[in-house]
Amino acid sequence: MEGLAGLAQNNYLMAAFIAWFIAQLSKFVLSLVFKRALDLKLFVSSGGMPSSHSAFVMALTAAIGFNKGWDAPLTAVALIFSLVVMYDAAGVRRAAGKQAEILNKLIFESQSNRQVTEQRLKELIGHTPIEVITGALLGVIVAYFMAN
Repeated sequence: MEGLAGLAQNNYLMAAFIAWFIAQLSKFVLSLVFKRALDLKLFVSSGGMPSSHSAFVMALTAAIGFNKGWDAPLTAVALIFSLVVMYDAAGVRRAAGKQAEILNKLIFESQSNRQVTEQRLKELIGHTPIEVITGALLGVIVAYFMAN
């Protein structure tokens, strides 16, 4: 049980989770303001503004950097990890979302006269570069305030 208590007191982990929570909450609030829609699924969904994946990993990286030093080997490892996650969010996952959008159109347009039994593919799974950068900045800001 001591290990779990230690996790709750780990400032690096807390910075990451707080940044993730703020990013997910932001998606909910932005949807409420601009779409006038109450969508509770946004608390756990992927995609959208800002990238919670980017906020999560960059808060961890920045927390390590602020506390251990920007020249520390662990900071470099965390930064490489963060860059891979952010590249994936804006590159691979975004491409998969675009493919899902096209497949959905092809399937549902070709079967418009028949009973459709296929389930729609999830289209919003990746991020635009702006969403990734915004999430990364959010993560750095959260880590900065937690370090000071």
